[in-house]
Amino acid sequence: MKLVHIMVHFEFADRIAQILDRQGIGVFARYPMIEGKDNAGKHYGTQVFPGNVSVIQAQVIDSKIDDLLRDLRAFKKEKQAHHHLEAVVLPIERRLDDDDENENA
Repeated sequence: MKLVHIMVHFEFADRIAQILDRQGIGVFARYPMIEGKDNAGKHYGTQVFPGNVSVIQAQVIDSKIDDLLRDLRAFKKEKQAHHHLEAVVLPIERRLDDDDENENA
């Protein structure tokens, strides 16, 4: 299991959610309209630094990582407006499971 952390301009967050859904990743956290900086500059939601970013995080089983990254890469290459997309895959060392209750029994 891995944690996939995706940063994208907020106006494209729904498209990223669609990619996750298509990959069968239906559970994720989405932080909409936050301040951030990417390769296009600062996005603080102000007149000086317009726009915002969204962060989407999902726990993804290892066998789905390559397909998800392939689809995210295709989105990024689709047009110049998508080139800011960033995605990283992080290891999950531990997580809370229903099985945790049985460990202490």
